[in-house]
Amino acid sequence: MEKSRALLLSPLAIVVLAFALRATFLFVSFHGQPVPSASRYVVGAEVGSIAASLATDHGFSSPLGVDSGPTAWTTPVFPFLLAGLFKIFGIYTLRASIAIRLLDISFSAITCYPLFLLGRHLFDQVVGAVAGWFWALLPKAIFFSVMWVWDTSLSALVLCVCLLATYSVAECPSARSWAGYGAFWGFSTLVNAAILSVFPGSLLFLVYRARRRGSRGLRLATFAALGFALALSPWIIRNQLVFHGKVLLRSNFGLELWLGNNPEVPTSWSWWLHPTESAKEKAEFLRVGEISYMKEKKTEAIEFIKAHPADTLRFQYHRFMETWTGFGEPFLDIWSGAKPALRSELLLNYSVTLLMLAGLLLARRKFPAESLPLLNLIAFFPAVYYLTHTTPRYRHPIDPVITLLAAYAAVSMVRYVAERIASTRGDQRPESAHSA
Repeated sequence: MEKSRALLLSPLAIVVLAFALRATFLFVSFHGQPVPSASRYVVGAEVGSIAASLATDHGFSSPLGVDSGPTAWTTPVFPFLLAGLFKIFGIYTLRASIAIRLLDISFSAITCYPLFLLGRHLFDQVVGAVAGWFWALLPKAIFFSVMWVWDTSLSALVLCVCLLATYSVAECPSARSWAGYGAFWGFSTLVNAAILSVFPGSLLFLVYRARRRGSRGLRLATFAALGFALALSPWIIRNQLVFHGKVLLRSNFGLELWLGNNPEVPTSWSWWLHPTESAKEKAEFLRVGEISYMKEKKTEAIEFIKAHPADTLRFQYHRFMETWTGFGEPFLDIWSGAKPALRSELLLNYSVTLLMLAGLLLARRKFPAESLPLLNLIAFFPAVYYLTHTTPRYRHPIDPVITLLAAYAAVSMVRYVAERIASTRGDQRPESAHSA
């Protein structure tokens, strides 16, 4: 019994099982698929194209698979990582595809460990272990780590570490620790620019905690900001020089805004108008160049938003629903004609979100201040996607936090029921004895 309990509470066991499940899914997926045409085993769209350009010594460029010059379509960490694997295993080869997917499933499996530590720090060891097991078994975490050659799984890992570091650094008045904290947030932003949206709130929480402990919070925050700026500076300087001051982190916001706000959008976004899907849009991109193309799309999107406020709100409603339920339509509209597999997915998605909300409310009630970084991630990370467009993988970087809160709610409910049962039995024993 003790050995079984120790195994269930072991973060190593959780990580090993998480990796085994993902590796099994990878094997089954590849074993059952036909050989892709033109030996393009890696599916990475813009990221894959940039990585191929890097691997052939053409620089950080050409996101659409043809020579189009320097790009800032995405932040650099994952394309460079993929380019390194292309250098070792060959560009768009089977070996490269397996290598990057094994790396992605490693990122996803390792996420169980900081998630366990975070749960143990905020709640207790049982909640941390349950959160780890939830993540290990979560279908979307398994699916994205195998099927999406993108920063999706790495983003989930680094953001989880960022949150864990926020609570750890709050108890440390060292300027060096705060500078390293800021630098790691900077690195994480270079993995996924959307992570930037939750850095200010996390830093404000640290300043608040430092001042409560009697430390000089603003001074320490300055070191964190410097570390953050230093980590970002090479990429920002490169973009400023290459694009003549017109790009900081990424160039493609105008396109993403337009894809979700134009006359052809049905409910959420018009994916078929993306330059990787539309020959017309690709030709326009190549004709005017990346910066001018993105500027054009941003202008068109803003004009549409101003002229069609009701449609814009409708699109945002569907994006909100898709972010938190995986589907843009209401529950009953989907349920009525859904097959069992779709119904199972629907129930799982709604259950996780409802448990997350319950966990957040319980955490806010138990320790209002300590729960603020969790609330910060839930509230601010998805906000840009309500405005532009979304898919379930865009939410994935905060899925570990959602899983943690869901685990906390589930454990709290089980404990409450167990206490009620124990209390009821305790009340009944004296009566039975008296009756006898």
